[in-house]
Amino acid sequence: MATEKSAATAIRARYHHGHLRETLIEAAHRLIQERGPNGFSMADACRMAGVSTAAPYRHFADRTALVAAVIGRGFEDLTVRIRAGRDSHPAGTMDSIIAMGQAYVAFAADDGSLFQLMWGKRFYGIERKHMAPAGDACFNVLLEAVDAFRRARDLTGVDTLTVALPLWTLVHGTASLVLGDCYEAVAPGTDPGALVATATRAYLTGLLVEVGDQRP
Repeated sequence: MATEKSAATAIRARYHHGHLRETLIEAAHRLIQERGPNGFSMADACRMAGVSTAAPYRHFADRTALVAAVIGRGFEDLTVRIRAGRDSHPAGTMDSIIAMGQAYVAFAADDGSLFQLMWGKRFYGIERKHMAPAGDACFNVLLEAVDAFRRARDLTGVDTLTVALPLWTLVHGTASLVLGDCYEAVAPGTDPGALVATATRAYLTGLLVEVGDQRP
């Protein structure tokens, strides 16, 4: 309860006229972290934000729309993190793709409640129209990185999406296992980042062997 009060105080301190939408998104995000996506009402978000119960409806039709905005913001934040990982290494290299995957898993570990909500069927499926632009922009960062990898090696016969999907599957699966404490149960001390690096390198190396490109 003390933590929730402290969070509410900090959110209210940042609120001023003209930033109502951002304040409500931040409040809902905090409540999702503390109570889960179904553990709060629009009134709870208003209390945390320090606004009237009528205020949110200037920006959000209902609670679902507010949660959708939190999810959209999650995809935007994830995009920033994986793009930074990609850009921390030369374009078209394995290291750039590995860094993206490591950033993806780190995001999940840092904000598990939001990460799980972002991919939950209820909100990502039924309300996908609200998050499609942000979700698609996030996936496009991976497609751009894979396309750079493909072009750097002149792999004209390799389809970008076909290569990208297993990479996404690899890192999303790793993130899910981290959130489920599965590594701790089966192999305590596992370093997810190192695991992503090993698996990604093995996959891409195998792809290069398959198409006859022996360059590292």
